[in-house]
Amino acid sequence: LGDVYKRQAKTNLEKEIDDLRDKHENDMRLSDRMTREISSLRKMSEEEKKDYAESPINLEYHYTAGSATTRFLNQVREGKIVGQSCPKCSAVYVPPRGSCPRCGVATNIEVPLIDKGCIESFTIVHIPIPGNPIVPPYVCAMIRLDGANISFLHLIQGIDVEEIRIGMRIQAVWKPKDEWTHSLENIKWFTPIDEPDVDVATLRFQES
Repeated sequence: LGDVYKRQAKTNLEKEIDDLRDKHENDMRLSDRMTREISSLRKMSEEEKKDYAESPINLEYHYTAGSATTRFLNQVREGKIVGQSCPKCSAVYVPPRGSCPRCGVATNIEVPLIDKGCIESFTIVHIPIPGNPIVPPYVCAMIRLDGANISFLHLIQGIDVEEIRIGMRIQAVWKPKDEWTHSLENIKWFTPIDEPDVDVATLRFQES
């Protein structure tokens, strides 16, 4: 009789184990189905919120230089920096604009300039720019060339960024001549030189 009870108990235990296994498998299938349904609902919700489409785009620009810029870039191609002077107020613009915004007259008087100047203002760039080979931090500065009345943007290299200061004297570092094109990128950057700083307040334009 004892053996009968033992066999019956074993059979009941095995049945309970099988039932528990079936229940677990059903629960897992239910959980997977619910997960897929929730994911689908979330996706539908996200798509409903979008009121735009994402697509790659490529824009190509063809720059046409005016007569003043063309003359300037032709000179840069030869390693020269030539501005234009206003015949009325004598302000020298580099790069030239073809006219004086102050007087409203054409600037057709060419003025050769040297590649030395000073830092009129600057900013230290800490954020990398996609496609830019220069590793931050680096300095972009407004360069005021000697004899010019406006400044232009260019890089400063050859010095620790913490040592850059307004009024610092600088000079252009040119690319090798065989790499020169019709671009201010012929100048790789400007670097500090051993000359006294300039008080930029004295650079304020005074009509002659």
